[in-house]
Amino acid sequence: MRIVCPYCGDRDTEEFIFRGEALGRHPGLNSDEYAMFEHVYHRTNLSGKTSEHWYHVQGCRNWILVERDTLTHTIYSARLAKDGES
Repeated sequence: MRIVCPYCGDRDTEEFIFRGEALGRHPGLNSDEYAMFEHVYHRTNLSGKTSEHWYHVQGCRNWILVERDTLTHTIYSARLAKDGES
């Protein structure tokens, strides 16, 4: 599978570390235990098109937000995560 990094171009996924689903913002250090539990453990784990965070560890070292189909591994888009959460 290949990801088109916004800075480095077309790269093999071996250059990246997969973090998981893009779930939006962290609830914060002052949130209650339930909010933190929900954020960390309750994932939708969809089959099909989803948004994921990947870290380009062997390249520009940016977090990339990738829209990918989990069944076919088709990548629809890749952009810097700091440019917009899903």
